[in-house]
Amino acid sequence: MRTATFSRHAPTTLVSLLFQGQAINMSRWGRKNVKKAPEVIRTVTEGLKSLYRKKLLPLEQYYGFHDFHSPSLEDADFDNKPMVLVVGQYSTGKTTFIKYLLEQDIPGSRVGPEPTTDCFTAIMHGEVENVIPGNALIVDPNKPFRKLNPFGNTFLNRFQCAQMSNQVLESISIIDTPGILSGAKQRVSRGYDFPAVLRWFAERVDRIILLFDAHKLEISDEFSEAIGALKGNEDKLRVVLNKADMVGTQQLMRVYGALMWSLGKVFGTPEVLRVYIGSFWSEPLLVSDNRKLFELEEEDLFADIQNLPRHAALRKLNDLVKRARLVRVHAHIISYLKQEMPSVFRKDNKKKNLIYQLPVIFSKIQLQHNISPGDFPDCAKMQEQLMVHDFTKFKTLKPNLMAALDELLSIDIAKLMPLLRQEELEAGDQPGVQGGAFMGTRAGPFSEGELFGEENGEGCEEEEDWVVTKDKPKYDEVFYNLAPNEGKLSGPKAKDWMVSSRLPNSVLGRIWKLSDVDRDGMLDDEEFALASHLIEVKLEGHGLPPELPHRLIPPSKRRQKGSDA
Repeated sequence: MRTATFSRHAPTTLVSLLFQGQAINMSRWGRKNVKKAPEVIRTVTEGLKSLYRKKLLPLEQYYGFHDFHSPSLEDADFDNKPMVLVVGQYSTGKTTFIKYLLEQDIPGSRVGPEPTTDCFTAIMHGEVENVIPGNALIVDPNKPFRKLNPFGNTFLNRFQCAQMSNQVLESISIIDTPGILSGAKQRVSRGYDFPAVLRWFAERVDRIILLFDAHKLEISDEFSEAIGALKGNEDKLRVVLNKADMVGTQQLMRVYGALMWSLGKVFGTPEVLRVYIGSFWSEPLLVSDNRKLFELEEEDLFADIQNLPRHAALRKLNDLVKRARLVRVHAHIISYLKQEMPSVFRKDNKKKNLIYQLPVIFSKIQLQHNISPGDFPDCAKMQEQLMVHDFTKFKTLKPNLMAALDELLSIDIAKLMPLLRQEELEAGDQPGVQGGAFMGTRAGPFSEGELFGEENGEGCEEEEDWVVTKDKPKYDEVFYNLAPNEGKLSGPKAKDWMVSSRLPNSVLGRIWKLSDVDRDGMLDDEEFALASHLIEVKLEGHGLPPELPHRLIPPSKRRQKGSDA
Protein backbone atom coordinates (compact mmCIF):
# COMPACT_ATOMS: atom_id res chain seq x y z
CA MET A 1 0.00 0.00 0.00
CA ARG A 2 1.40 3.32 -1.11
CA THR A 3 1.48 6.03 1.56
CA ALA A 4 1.51 9.73 0.85
CA THR A 5 4.67 11.51 1.86
CA PHE A 6 4.82 15.23 2.66
CA SER A 7 7.86 17.41 2.82
CA ARG A 8 8.51 19.01 6.15
CA HIS A 9 8.47 22.37 4.39
CA ALA A 10 4.95 21.81 3.00
CA PRO A 11 3.02 23.63 5.75
CA THR A 12 5.24 26.65 5.47
CA THR A 13 4.93 26.68 1.71
CA LEU A 14 1.16 26.32 1.89
CA VAL A 15 0.84 29.15 4.40
CA SER A 16 3.09 31.37 2.35
CA LEU A 17 1.03 30.65 -0.78
CA LEU A 18 -2.16 31.44 1.11
CA PHE A 19 -0.73 34.75 2.29
CA GLN A 20 0.54 35.56 -1.19
CA GLY A 21 -2.89 34.84 -2.66
CA GLN A 22 -4.49 36.97 0.03
CA ALA A 23 -2.01 39.76 -0.66
CA ILE A 24 -2.72 39.58 -4.41
CA ASN A 25 -6.47 39.72 -3.77
CA MET A 26 -6.03 42.65 -1.40
CA SER A 27 -3.83 44.50 -3.88
CA ARG A 28 -6.42 43.92 -6.62
CA TRP A 29 -9.20 45.06 -4.31
CA GLY A 30 -7.10 48.09 -3.37
CA ARG A 31 -6.48 48.99 -6.98
CA LYS A 32 -10.20 48.88 -7.72
CA ASN A 33 -11.02 51.23 -4.89
CA VAL A 34 -8.17 53.72 -5.27
CA LYS A 35 -9.44 56.82 -7.07
CA LYS A 36 -7.28 58.35 -9.75
CA ALA A 37 -5.87 61.78 -8.99
CA PRO A 38 -7.80 64.43 -10.93
CA GLU A 39 -6.04 65.70 -14.04
CA VAL A 40 -4.52 69.12 -13.49
CA ILE A 41 -5.39 71.51 -16.34
CA ARG A 42 -3.12 74.55 -16.50
CA THR A 43 -4.28 76.13 -19.77
CA VAL A 44 -7.49 76.23 -21.79
CA THR A 45 -5.69 74.54 -24.70
CA GLU A 46 -4.65 71.61 -22.49
CA GLY A 47 -8.23 71.26 -21.26
CA LEU A 48 -9.66 71.28 -24.79
CA LYS A 49 -7.16 68.65 -25.95
CA SER A 50 -8.05 66.40 -23.03
CA LEU A 51 -11.82 66.77 -23.56
CA TYR A 52 -11.51 66.09 -27.27
CA ARG A 53 -9.42 62.92 -26.83
CA LYS A 54 -11.53 61.46 -24.00
CA LYS A 55 -15.11 62.43 -24.87
CA LEU A 56 -15.49 63.63 -28.45
CA LEU A 57 -13.01 61.57 -30.50
CA PRO A 58 -14.46 58.16 -29.41
CA LEU A 59 -17.91 59.30 -30.57
CA GLU A 60 -16.52 60.58 -33.91
CA GLN A 61 -14.81 57.24 -34.56
CA TYR A 62 -17.82 55.14 -33.51
CA TYR A 63 -20.26 56.91 -35.86
CA GLY A 64 -17.85 57.48 -38.78
CA PHE A 65 -17.95 61.27 -38.44
CA HIS A 66 -14.68 61.67 -40.36
CA ASP A 67 -16.15 59.98 -43.45
CA PHE A 68 -18.83 62.68 -43.72
CA HIS A 69 -17.27 65.78 -42.20
CA SER A 70 -13.80 67.00 -41.25
CA PRO A 71 -10.98 64.64 -40.19
CA SER A 72 -9.98 64.17 -36.56
CA LEU A 73 -8.04 66.89 -34.75
CA GLU A 74 -4.42 66.51 -33.64
CA ASP A 75 -2.41 68.25 -30.92
CA ALA A 76 -0.94 70.61 -33.53
CA ASP A 77 -4.48 71.85 -34.33
CA PHE A 78 -4.80 73.04 -30.72
CA ASP A 79 -1.21 74.26 -30.25
CA ASN A 80 -0.64 76.21 -33.46
CA LYS A 81 -0.60 80.02 -33.66
CA PRO A 82 -3.66 81.90 -34.91
CA MET A 83 -4.01 81.63 -38.69
CA VAL A 84 -5.41 84.11 -41.22
CA LEU A 85 -6.83 82.79 -44.51
CA VAL A 86 -6.73 85.25 -47.44
CA VAL A 87 -9.24 84.47 -50.23
CA GLY A 88 -10.25 86.33 -53.39
CA GLN A 89 -10.43 86.31 -57.17
CA TYR A 90 -7.21 86.59 -59.12
CA SER A 91 -5.60 90.03 -59.25
CA THR A 92 -7.49 91.40 -56.24
CA GLY A 93 -4.20 91.97 -54.41
CA LYS A 94 -4.09 88.96 -52.03
CA THR A 95 -0.31 88.42 -52.13
CA THR A 96 0.32 92.18 -52.16
CA PHE A 97 -1.95 92.53 -49.09
CA ILE A 98 0.12 89.92 -47.22
CA LYS A 99 3.37 91.56 -48.35
CA TYR A 100 1.99 94.91 -47.10
CA LEU A 101 1.29 93.38 -43.66
CA LEU A 102 4.72 91.76 -43.41
CA GLU A 103 6.68 94.56 -45.18
CA GLN A 104 8.82 91.78 -46.61
CA ASP A 105 8.85 89.74 -49.81
CA ILE A 106 7.47 86.20 -49.51
CA PRO A 107 9.83 83.43 -50.69
CA GLY A 108 8.62 81.90 -53.95
CA SER A 109 5.81 84.45 -54.50
CA ARG A 110 5.11 86.48 -57.62
CA VAL A 111 2.72 89.40 -58.16
CA GLY A 112 1.01 90.31 -61.44
CA PRO A 113 -2.31 91.19 -63.12
CA GLU A 114 -2.80 87.60 -64.32
CA PRO A 115 -3.40 84.58 -61.98
CA THR A 116 0.14 84.32 -60.55
CA THR A 117 -0.51 82.54 -57.24
CA ASP A 118 -1.32 78.93 -58.22
CA CYS A 119 -0.59 77.37 -54.81
CA PHE A 120 -1.95 77.31 -51.30
CA THR A 121 0.96 78.86 -49.41
CA ALA A 122 1.24 78.70 -45.62
CA ILE A 123 3.44 81.65 -44.60
CA MET A 124 4.97 80.82 -41.22
CA HIS A 125 7.82 81.93 -38.97
CA GLY A 126 11.20 80.28 -39.34
CA GLU A 127 14.75 81.34 -38.57
CA VAL A 128 15.94 80.20 -42.01
CA GLU A 129 14.13 81.42 -45.14
CA ASN A 130 13.00 78.45 -47.23
CA VAL A 131 10.06 76.84 -49.02
CA ILE A 132 8.78 73.40 -47.89
CA PRO A 133 6.79 71.39 -50.49
CA GLY A 134 3.38 69.96 -49.61
CA ASN A 135 4.33 66.25 -49.42
CA ALA A 136 7.07 67.01 -46.89
CA LEU A 137 4.80 69.41 -45.01
CA ILE A 138 2.02 66.90 -44.25
CA VAL A 139 4.37 64.50 -42.44
CA ASP A 140 5.58 67.17 -39.99
CA PRO A 141 3.78 66.49 -36.66
CA ASN A 142 4.52 70.02 -35.44
CA LYS A 143 2.47 71.63 -38.20
CA PRO A 144 -1.36 71.45 -38.39
CA PHE A 145 -1.51 70.15 -41.98
CA ARG A 146 -1.23 66.35 -41.62
CA LYS A 147 -4.94 65.81 -42.31
CA LEU A 148 -4.66 67.37 -45.78
CA ASN A 149 -3.30 64.06 -47.09
CA PRO A 150 -6.69 62.77 -48.41
CA PHE A 151 -6.86 65.59 -50.98
CA GLY A 152 -4.19 63.74 -52.96
CA ASN A 153 -1.02 64.45 -54.88
CA THR A 154 -2.55 66.96 -57.28
CA PHE A 155 -3.36 69.23 -54.35
CA LEU A 156 -0.13 68.54 -52.44
CA ASN A 157 1.87 69.57 -55.51
CA ARG A 158 0.01 72.90 -55.23
CA PHE A 159 0.63 73.31 -51.49
CA GLN A 160 3.75 74.72 -49.85
CA CYS A 161 5.00 76.47 -46.72
CA ALA A 162 7.12 79.62 -46.99
CA GLN A 163 9.16 80.09 -43.84
CA MET A 164 10.74 83.46 -43.08
CA SER A 165 12.04 85.43 -40.14
CA ASN A 166 9.45 88.15 -39.59
CA GLN A 167 8.11 89.72 -36.39
CA VAL A 168 4.47 89.54 -37.54
CA LEU A 169 4.79 85.77 -38.08
CA GLU A 170 5.96 85.27 -34.49
CA SER A 171 2.32 85.84 -33.47
CA ILE A 172 0.24 84.63 -36.45
CA SER A 173 0.52 82.50 -39.60
CA ILE A 174 -1.03 83.48 -42.95
CA ILE A 175 -2.49 81.22 -45.65
CA ASP A 176 -2.35 82.62 -49.20
CA THR A 177 -4.71 80.97 -51.69
CA PRO A 178 -4.78 80.62 -55.50
CA GLY A 179 -6.71 83.34 -57.30
CA ILE A 180 -10.30 82.25 -57.92
CA LEU A 181 -11.02 82.14 -61.64
CA SER A 182 -13.73 84.04 -63.47
CA GLY A 183 -15.30 83.90 -66.93
CA ALA A 184 -14.09 81.18 -69.30
CA LYS A 185 -11.14 80.32 -67.08
CA GLN A 186 -13.39 78.85 -64.42
CA ARG A 187 -14.24 75.91 -66.69
CA VAL A 188 -10.69 74.58 -66.41
CA SER A 189 -10.49 71.89 -63.73
CA ARG A 190 -7.92 72.30 -60.94
CA GLY A 191 -7.57 68.55 -60.45
CA TYR A 192 -8.64 68.68 -56.78
CA ASP A 193 -11.70 69.76 -54.82
CA PHE A 194 -10.94 73.47 -54.36
CA PRO A 195 -14.05 74.32 -52.26
CA ALA A 196 -13.40 71.32 -49.98
CA VAL A 197 -9.81 72.48 -49.34
CA LEU A 198 -11.10 75.99 -48.56
CA ARG A 199 -13.66 74.50 -46.16
CA TRP A 200 -10.89 72.51 -44.42
CA PHE A 201 -8.85 75.67 -43.84
CA ALA A 202 -11.90 77.77 -42.91
CA GLU A 203 -12.75 75.37 -40.07
CA ARG A 204 -9.26 75.74 -38.58
CA VAL A 205 -8.25 79.38 -39.07
CA ASP A 206 -9.02 82.30 -36.75
CA ARG A 207 -9.80 84.91 -39.40
CA ILE A 208 -10.86 84.79 -43.08
CA ILE A 209 -10.06 87.86 -45.21
CA LEU A 210 -12.22 87.94 -48.35
CA LEU A 211 -10.75 90.42 -50.86
CA PHE A 212 -12.63 92.23 -53.63
CA ASP A 213 -11.26 94.58 -56.28
CA ALA A 214 -13.07 97.93 -56.62
CA HIS A 215 -12.90 97.47 -60.42
CA LYS A 216 -13.93 93.80 -60.48
CA LEU A 217 -17.03 92.94 -58.43
CA GLU A 218 -18.16 90.06 -60.66
CA ILE A 219 -18.79 86.90 -58.61
CA SER A 220 -18.05 83.89 -60.85
CA ASP A 221 -19.41 80.37 -60.36
CA GLU A 222 -16.16 79.22 -58.75
CA PHE A 223 -16.11 82.26 -56.46
CA SER A 224 -19.72 81.57 -55.48
CA GLU A 225 -18.78 77.94 -54.67
CA ALA A 226 -15.78 79.16 -52.68
CA ILE A 227 -17.95 81.54 -50.64
CA GLY A 228 -20.39 78.66 -50.10
CA ALA A 229 -17.50 76.64 -48.65
CA LEU A 230 -16.98 79.37 -46.05
CA LYS A 231 -20.58 79.12 -44.77
CA GLY A 232 -20.80 78.24 -41.11
CA ASN A 233 -17.73 80.38 -40.42
CA GLU A 234 -19.30 83.82 -40.92
CA ASP A 235 -18.07 84.89 -37.46
CA LYS A 236 -14.48 84.63 -38.76
CA LEU A 237 -15.16 86.45 -42.03
CA ARG A 238 -13.98 89.99 -42.84
CA VAL A 239 -14.55 91.50 -46.29
CA VAL A 240 -11.99 93.93 -47.75
CA LEU A 241 -12.76 96.19 -50.72
CA ASN A 242 -9.22 96.66 -52.01
CA LYS A 243 -7.76 99.13 -54.56
CA ALA A 244 -10.39 101.70 -53.51
CA ASP A 245 -7.93 104.54 -54.25
CA MET A 246 -8.44 103.93 -57.98
CA VAL A 247 -11.96 105.41 -57.98
CA GLY A 248 -13.43 108.77 -56.88
CA THR A 249 -15.82 109.26 -53.97
CA GLN A 250 -19.04 109.05 -55.97
CA GLN A 251 -17.96 105.93 -57.85
CA LEU A 252 -16.73 104.34 -54.61
CA MET A 253 -20.20 104.74 -53.06
CA ARG A 254 -21.75 102.94 -56.03
CA VAL A 255 -19.13 100.17 -55.90
CA TYR A 256 -19.71 99.71 -52.16
CA GLY A 257 -23.49 99.46 -52.65
CA ALA A 258 -23.10 96.94 -55.49
CA LEU A 259 -20.74 94.85 -53.36
CA MET A 260 -23.17 94.75 -50.42
CA TRP A 261 -26.00 93.70 -52.75
CA SER A 262 -23.87 90.91 -54.30
CA LEU A 263 -22.75 89.61 -50.90
CA GLY A 264 -26.32 89.54 -49.59
CA LYS A 265 -27.31 87.45 -52.60
CA VAL A 266 -24.44 84.96 -52.26
CA PHE A 267 -24.62 84.50 -48.48
CA GLY A 268 -28.42 84.54 -48.42
CA THR A 269 -28.65 86.22 -45.01
CA PRO A 270 -30.26 89.50 -43.92
CA GLU A 271 -27.21 90.35 -41.76
CA VAL A 272 -24.77 92.79 -43.33
CA LEU A 273 -21.12 91.71 -43.40
CA ARG A 274 -18.45 94.17 -42.20
CA VAL A 275 -16.62 95.58 -45.23
CA TYR A 276 -13.26 97.37 -44.86
CA ILE A 277 -12.47 99.88 -47.59
CA GLY A 278 -8.90 100.81 -48.48
CA SER A 279 -5.81 100.39 -50.59
CA PHE A 280 -3.55 97.84 -48.98
CA TRP A 281 -0.13 98.32 -50.52
CA SER A 282 2.90 100.56 -49.94
CA GLU A 283 2.49 102.73 -53.03
CA PRO A 284 1.10 106.33 -53.09
CA LEU A 285 -2.69 106.64 -53.30
CA LEU A 286 -3.84 107.32 -56.86
CA VAL A 287 -6.95 109.26 -55.73
CA SER A 288 -6.40 110.65 -52.24
CA ASP A 289 -9.91 112.15 -51.74
CA ASN A 290 -10.87 109.40 -49.28
CA ARG A 291 -7.56 109.17 -47.47
CA LYS A 292 -9.07 109.75 -44.00
CA LEU A 293 -11.65 107.01 -44.59
CA PHE A 294 -8.92 104.59 -45.70
CA GLU A 295 -6.87 105.42 -42.59
CA LEU A 296 -9.77 104.67 -40.23
CA GLU A 297 -10.71 101.46 -42.05
CA GLU A 298 -7.12 100.22 -42.03
CA GLU A 299 -6.83 101.03 -38.34
CA ASP A 300 -9.96 98.96 -37.58
CA LEU A 301 -8.79 95.99 -39.68
CA PHE A 302 -5.30 96.03 -38.18
CA ALA A 303 -6.74 96.21 -34.64
CA ASP A 304 -8.89 93.16 -35.45
CA ILE A 305 -5.85 91.18 -36.67
CA GLN A 306 -3.67 92.36 -33.79
CA ASN A 307 -6.16 90.98 -31.26
CA LEU A 308 -6.15 87.44 -32.72
CA PRO A 309 -3.48 86.04 -30.31
CA ARG A 310 -5.47 87.37 -27.33
CA HIS A 311 -8.64 85.58 -28.43
CA ALA A 312 -7.02 82.39 -29.79
CA ALA A 313 -8.11 80.19 -26.86
CA LEU A 314 -11.70 81.47 -27.10
CA ARG A 315 -11.77 80.69 -30.82
CA LYS A 316 -10.53 77.12 -30.20
CA LEU A 317 -13.17 76.62 -27.51
CA ASN A 318 -15.89 77.99 -29.80
CA ASP A 319 -14.82 75.72 -32.67
CA LEU A 320 -14.75 72.64 -30.42
CA VAL A 321 -18.29 73.36 -29.17
CA LYS A 322 -19.43 73.86 -32.77
CA ARG A 323 -17.84 70.53 -33.71
CA ALA A 324 -19.36 68.74 -30.70
CA ARG A 325 -22.86 69.92 -31.66
CA LEU A 326 -22.37 68.65 -35.21
CA VAL A 327 -21.09 65.29 -33.89
CA ARG A 328 -24.23 64.94 -31.74
CA VAL A 329 -26.52 65.57 -34.72
CA HIS A 330 -24.47 63.17 -36.87
CA ALA A 331 -24.82 60.41 -34.26
CA HIS A 332 -28.62 60.82 -34.19
CA ILE A 333 -28.84 60.76 -38.02
CA ILE A 334 -26.68 57.62 -38.36
CA SER A 335 -28.53 55.75 -35.58
CA TYR A 336 -31.95 56.68 -37.06
CA LEU A 337 -30.92 55.35 -40.50
CA LYS A 338 -29.64 52.13 -38.89
CA GLN A 339 -32.92 51.57 -37.03
CA GLU A 340 -35.01 52.09 -40.18
CA MET A 341 -33.08 49.56 -42.26
CA PRO A 342 -34.74 46.11 -42.72
CA SER A 343 -32.77 43.13 -41.42
CA VAL A 344 -32.99 40.94 -44.54
CA PHE A 345 -34.99 41.99 -47.63
CA ARG A 346 -35.35 45.14 -49.80
CA LYS A 347 -32.34 46.87 -48.29
CA ASP A 348 -31.40 48.80 -51.45
CA ASN A 349 -34.92 50.14 -51.96
CA LYS A 350 -35.14 51.17 -48.32
CA LYS A 351 -31.77 52.92 -48.52
CA LYS A 352 -32.85 54.96 -51.56
CA ASN A 353 -36.12 55.85 -49.84
CA LEU A 354 -34.34 57.00 -46.66
CA ILE A 355 -31.92 59.16 -48.63
CA TYR A 356 -34.82 60.75 -50.51
CA GLN A 357 -36.66 61.41 -47.24
CA LEU A 358 -33.58 62.85 -45.46
CA PRO A 359 -35.12 66.38 -45.10
CA VAL A 360 -38.11 64.80 -43.31
CA ILE A 361 -35.76 62.73 -41.14
CA PHE A 362 -33.88 65.92 -40.19
CA SER A 363 -37.18 67.48 -39.05
CA LYS A 364 -38.10 64.39 -37.01
CA ILE A 365 -34.73 64.31 -35.23
CA GLN A 366 -34.96 68.05 -34.61
CA LEU A 367 -38.35 67.71 -32.89
CA GLN A 368 -37.61 64.44 -31.08
CA HIS A 369 -34.31 65.56 -29.50
CA ASN A 370 -34.96 69.31 -29.35
CA ILE A 371 -31.98 70.19 -31.57
CA SER A 372 -31.62 73.55 -33.29
CA PRO A 373 -31.94 73.47 -37.11
CA GLY A 374 -28.66 75.45 -37.31
CA ASP A 375 -26.76 72.42 -35.95
CA PHE A 376 -27.66 70.19 -38.92
CA PRO A 377 -25.30 69.69 -41.87
CA ASP A 378 -26.16 70.59 -45.45
CA CYS A 379 -28.91 68.16 -46.45
CA ALA A 380 -28.11 67.92 -50.18
CA LYS A 381 -24.43 67.28 -49.49
CA MET A 382 -25.22 64.54 -46.96
CA GLN A 383 -27.65 62.87 -49.36
CA GLU A 384 -24.82 62.69 -51.90
CA GLN A 385 -22.39 61.24 -49.31
CA LEU A 386 -24.87 58.62 -48.06
CA MET A 387 -25.16 57.10 -51.55
CA VAL A 388 -21.78 55.34 -51.19
CA HIS A 389 -22.25 54.06 -47.62
CA ASP A 390 -23.62 50.71 -46.41
CA PHE A 391 -26.40 51.54 -43.93
CA THR A 392 -26.24 48.07 -42.34
CA LYS A 393 -22.78 48.93 -40.95
CA PHE A 394 -24.07 52.04 -39.19
CA LYS A 395 -24.26 51.98 -35.38
CA THR A 396 -27.21 52.53 -33.07
CA LEU A 397 -27.11 55.07 -30.23
CA LYS A 398 -24.67 54.21 -27.47
CA PRO A 399 -25.96 55.84 -24.24
CA ASN A 400 -22.60 56.13 -22.46
CA LEU A 401 -20.96 57.92 -25.41
CA MET A 402 -23.90 60.31 -25.77
CA ALA A 403 -23.88 60.96 -22.00
CA ALA A 404 -20.18 61.84 -22.17
CA LEU A 405 -20.92 64.28 -25.02
CA ASP A 406 -23.76 65.92 -23.09
CA GLU A 407 -21.45 66.24 -20.08
CA LEU A 408 -18.82 67.91 -22.27
CA LEU A 409 -21.29 70.48 -23.59
CA SER A 410 -23.11 71.22 -20.34
CA ILE A 411 -20.45 70.85 -17.61
CA ASP A 412 -16.86 70.44 -18.83
CA ILE A 413 -16.77 73.47 -21.13
CA ALA A 414 -18.31 75.62 -18.37
CA LYS A 415 -15.48 74.56 -16.02
CA LEU A 416 -12.93 75.99 -18.47
CA MET A 417 -14.54 79.45 -18.54
CA PRO A 418 -12.83 80.85 -15.38
CA LEU A 419 -9.45 79.73 -16.76
CA LEU A 420 -10.33 81.34 -20.10
CA ARG A 421 -11.15 84.66 -18.44
CA GLN A 422 -7.88 84.52 -16.51
CA GLU A 423 -5.91 83.89 -19.71
CA GLU A 424 -7.69 86.77 -21.47
CA LEU A 425 -6.86 89.14 -18.59
CA GLU A 426 -3.21 88.12 -18.75
CA ALA A 427 -3.18 88.45 -22.55
CA GLY A 428 -4.73 91.95 -22.26
CA ASP A 429 -1.35 93.29 -21.13
CA GLN A 430 0.35 91.88 -24.23
CA PRO A 431 0.71 94.11 -27.31
CA GLY A 432 -0.73 91.55 -29.77
CA VAL A 433 0.69 91.24 -33.28
CA GLN A 434 3.76 93.44 -33.70
CA GLY A 435 6.12 94.38 -36.53
CA GLY A 436 5.54 94.94 -40.24
CA ALA A 437 2.76 97.38 -41.13
CA PHE A 438 1.45 97.18 -37.53
CA MET A 439 4.53 99.08 -36.33
CA GLY A 440 3.85 102.11 -38.54
CA THR A 441 0.30 102.56 -37.27
CA ARG A 442 1.62 103.43 -33.81
CA ALA A 443 4.26 106.04 -34.63
CA GLY A 444 4.30 109.78 -33.93
CA PRO A 445 1.49 112.01 -35.19
CA PHE A 446 0.16 109.09 -37.30
CA SER A 447 -1.39 107.56 -34.16
CA GLU A 448 -3.66 108.78 -31.42
CA GLY A 449 -2.06 106.36 -28.97
CA GLU A 450 1.45 106.25 -27.58
CA LEU A 451 3.48 108.85 -29.44
CA PHE A 452 7.06 107.88 -28.88
CA GLY A 453 8.94 104.62 -28.59
CA GLU A 454 12.24 103.75 -27.02
CA GLU A 455 15.47 104.48 -28.86
CA ASN A 456 17.60 101.45 -29.59
CA GLY A 457 21.14 101.31 -30.83
CA GLU A 458 24.59 102.25 -29.67
CA GLY A 459 26.92 105.13 -30.43
CA CYS A 460 29.06 104.79 -33.54
CA GLU A 461 31.95 106.66 -35.00
CA GLU A 462 31.20 110.13 -36.35
CA GLU A 463 33.60 110.03 -39.28
CA GLU A 464 31.16 108.31 -41.66
CA ASP A 465 29.50 110.76 -44.09
CA TRP A 466 25.79 111.47 -43.77
CA VAL A 467 23.96 110.11 -46.82
CA VAL A 468 21.46 113.00 -46.82
CA THR A 469 24.08 115.80 -46.96
CA LYS A 470 24.07 116.26 -50.74
CA ASP A 471 20.27 116.91 -50.88
CA LYS A 472 19.97 118.87 -47.62
CA PRO A 473 19.85 122.36 -49.25
CA LYS A 474 16.81 121.25 -51.25
CA TYR A 475 15.10 119.89 -48.14
CA ASP A 476 16.04 123.00 -46.09
CA GLU A 477 14.14 125.20 -48.54
CA VAL A 478 10.95 123.18 -47.98
CA PHE A 479 11.58 123.07 -44.22
CA TYR A 480 11.81 126.85 -43.78
CA ASN A 481 8.82 127.44 -46.09
CA LEU A 482 6.75 125.45 -43.56
CA ALA A 483 7.52 128.14 -40.91
CA PRO A 484 9.19 126.14 -38.12
CA ASN A 485 8.89 127.41 -34.56
CA GLU A 486 12.27 127.91 -32.85
CA GLY A 487 13.93 125.72 -35.46
CA LYS A 488 11.49 122.82 -35.19
CA LEU A 489 8.34 121.63 -37.01
CA SER A 490 5.51 120.37 -34.80
CA GLY A 491 4.01 116.92 -35.36
CA PRO A 492 0.77 118.14 -37.00
CA LYS A 493 2.66 120.47 -39.39
CA ALA A 494 5.09 117.76 -40.37
CA LYS A 495 2.21 115.29 -40.83
CA ASP A 496 0.35 117.63 -43.22
CA TRP A 497 3.46 117.87 -45.36
CA MET A 498 4.26 114.11 -45.25
CA VAL A 499 0.69 113.17 -46.19
CA SER A 500 1.11 115.12 -49.45
CA SER A 501 3.39 112.27 -50.62
CA ARG A 502 0.21 110.08 -50.74
CA LEU A 503 2.02 107.20 -49.07
CA PRO A 504 -0.15 105.12 -46.68
CA ASN A 505 -0.18 106.08 -43.02
CA SER A 506 1.48 102.84 -41.95
CA VAL A 507 4.49 103.72 -44.13
CA LEU A 508 4.57 107.39 -43.04
CA GLY A 509 4.34 106.29 -39.41
CA ARG A 510 7.47 104.18 -39.82
CA ILE A 511 9.26 107.08 -41.55
CA TRP A 512 8.33 109.34 -38.64
CA LYS A 513 9.61 106.80 -36.13
CA LEU A 514 12.95 106.58 -37.95
CA SER A 515 13.27 110.36 -38.47
CA ASP A 516 12.35 111.65 -35.01
CA VAL A 517 15.72 110.53 -33.64
CA ASP A 518 15.58 112.48 -30.36
CA ARG A 519 11.96 111.42 -29.70
CA ASP A 520 10.73 114.94 -28.89
CA GLY A 521 7.65 114.75 -31.14
CA MET A 522 9.04 117.42 -33.51
CA LEU A 523 11.44 117.56 -36.46
CA ASP A 524 14.45 119.89 -36.69
CA ASP A 525 16.08 120.66 -40.04
CA GLU A 526 18.25 117.52 -40.02
CA GLU A 527 15.40 115.22 -39.00
CA PHE A 528 13.14 116.81 -41.63
CA ALA A 529 15.83 116.23 -44.27
CA LEU A 530 16.06 112.60 -43.14
CA ALA A 531 12.26 112.18 -43.37
CA SER A 532 12.28 113.72 -46.88
CA HIS A 533 15.06 111.37 -47.93
CA LEU A 534 13.20 108.29 -46.63
CA ILE A 535 9.99 109.35 -48.40
CA GLU A 536 11.90 109.64 -51.69
CA VAL A 537 13.48 106.23 -51.08
CA LYS A 538 10.03 104.70 -50.56
CA LEU A 539 8.54 106.45 -53.61
CA GLU A 540 11.35 104.96 -55.70
CA GLY A 541 10.17 101.49 -54.64
CA HIS A 542 12.82 100.65 -52.05
CA GLY A 543 12.17 99.26 -48.58
CA LEU A 544 12.66 100.98 -45.21
CA PRO A 545 15.23 99.74 -42.67
CA PRO A 546 13.82 98.27 -39.43
CA GLU A 547 16.25 100.49 -37.49
CA LEU A 548 18.16 103.61 -38.53
CA PRO A 549 21.66 102.64 -39.74
CA HIS A 550 24.59 104.81 -38.66
CA ARG A 551 25.07 106.43 -42.09
CA LEU A 552 21.50 107.84 -41.89
CA ILE A 553 21.75 109.27 -38.34
CA PRO A 554 22.08 113.10 -38.55
CA PRO A 555 25.58 114.29 -37.45
CA SER A 556 24.31 116.32 -34.46
CA LYS A 557 22.33 113.32 -33.21
CA ARG A 558 25.44 111.12 -33.43
CA ARG A 559 27.18 113.48 -31.01
CA GLN A 560 24.19 113.35 -28.65
CA LYS A 561 24.22 109.55 -28.75
CA GLY A 562 27.95 109.56 -28.05
CA SER A 563 27.56 111.89 -25.02
CA ASP A 564 24.61 109.80 -23.71
CA ALA A 565 26.75 106.69 -23.97
